[in-house]
Amino acid sequence: MLLYGLPLAFLAGFIDAVAGGGGTITLPTLFLMGLSPAQVVATNKLLAIFGSGSATVQYWRKGHVERPLVLRLIPLALTGSALGAFLVQFVNPDAFRTLIGVVILGVGALVLANKSFGLEDRYPGLSARTLAVTLPGALIIGAYDGFLGPGTGTFLMFLFALAGFNLVRASGNARTINFATNLGAFVFFLIGGQMVWWIGLPMGVANALGAALGARMAMLRGSAFVKWVYGVIVLLVAARLFLAR
Repeated sequence: MLLYGLPLAFLAGFIDAVAGGGGTITLPTLFLMGLSPAQVVATNKLLAIFGSGSATVQYWRKGHVERPLVLRLIPLALTGSALGAFLVQFVNPDAFRTLIGVVILGVGALVLANKSFGLEDRYPGLSARTLAVTLPGALIIGAYDGFLGPGTGTFLMFLFALAGFNLVRASGNARTINFATNLGAFVFFLIGGQMVWWIGLPMGVANALGAALGARMAMLRGSAFVKWVYGVIVLLVAARLFLAR
């Protein structure tokens, strides 16, 4: 199983570090390995810790993470994630999959249709406008992550691009937030005892290696490259949401 699981985990890490959406590859892969739904979700969070952590280190070291802003947003994202996980007990998330799929396609269309969107860094600093956009955005996207999940990194990138970051810095900020929310979810699933460690650990290492390469490629090739990958990921995430049952 690991003969195909490891290269797919590497590919997922690469894609996720550039534009998010690595779960569109790792989740089906874990299902094909014969894991139960609970084991798939828990083990995927183990992979995500490796991948998002690796990408965060790369972006952080090169100065592509806006630390004063991100450190303010992490508590809100964690709070939102916990709220979303609580709400999923009372509301069936399947009812929202099609709606979210339409929303993420709309977001992708906006990014790709505006040729200059995300290509230049116009971040104004910790202004009132920046906080007005990012604080509620982090809470809402965190709640979505806990409630449903697919496309969280993609939504975060759009949020940071709206705040004025180019797509490379938006990706660095998004990966850092994702790492924090993944860590919170990891602790929750660790308590549940559903992780399949013999699969999750080696695939996590492969995911981390792919993420390190993806982050370096994004920083080397720039925002135009990230934008192209972003468009592909939007389509993959939307397809997963539309086709999920």
